Amino acid sequence: MTTFALVYALHLLAALIWVGGMFFAWMVLRPAAMAALEGPARLKLWVQVFQRFFVWVWIAVVVLPISGVGLLQLRFSGFETAPRYVQIMMGLYIVMLALFLRIQSLQLPELRKAVEAEQWAEGATVLGRIRRLVGVNLLIGLALVAIVAARPMF
Repeated sequence: MTTFALVYALHLLAALIWVGGMFFAWMVLRPAAMAALEGPARLKLWVQVFQRFFVWVWIAVVVLPISGVGLLQLRFSGFETAPRYVQIMMGLYIVMLALFLRIQSLQLPELRKAVEAEQWAEGATVLGRIRRLVGVNLLIGLALVAIVAARPMF
């Protein structure tokens, strides 16, 4: 395996874990939880889900820029000579990271606090805000994957 192949594989796996995890949560877990669980149990479930999933997102958040810079150096000799789609990828990563950090640092502690205090209505409101941010991040992530797969040359 070449160095490029190893770095590229790590990069793809990190992106797959992050975007795929959001897709699973939004399209599969959320509707199933809505159908099967009452409000308090659903809120408790989401606190546990986020706690576990965000460990993997943090790994992806670290691996993506490290492997991305490695790929830039190996393939394009730096940012200046990289195609526009690579630059778009980097910009969208920053947007996705900002949304994730907002959820992690502001919304999730608020959700935990509401669940611990058994303030179910407040918890549901916070979970709704998290859901919307995850939905936006998922759309950005899917668009990013599509752009990179197409590799348009603008």
